[in-house]
Amino acid sequence: MSKKTTEELVEALSQLTVLEMADLKKQLEEKWDVKASAGAPVFAAPAAAAGAAAEVVESTEFEITLSEVPADKKIGVIKVVREITGLGLKEAKELCDSAPKVLKASAPKAEAEDIKKKIEAAGAKAVLKGL
Repeated sequence: MSKKTTEELVEALSQLTVLEMADLKKQLEEKWDVKASAGAPVFAAPAAAAGAAAEVVESTEFEITLSEVPADKKIGVIKVVREITGLGLKEAKELCDSAPKVLKASAPKAEAEDIKKKIEAAGAKAVLKGL
């Protein structure tokens, strides 16, 4: 394809309405048997996608949330929550009763994963959220 043909194609595509562009996307997906990801431009360049992936920064600090405490595992979970948070028995029980609740607002990755393992070993569910 010559440079002039490419420029003409770009110009023609620039004049499409949003509805026409959506229809074009659908037709190209069917013809090429592919699925365009939501929110991504139809004609994303591979180099641009690689650059965006390189910009993703892995979190080093995590928030640990106690998401679910089964009734039959509550006593064991309360013990682990007390160990992690340093709370008294009453406060730890209230925290478990009101799940989902944040156990620790910020912890390094290794500590957060260790806390999650302890919570899950006690029978509850925990969620890590990168900060």
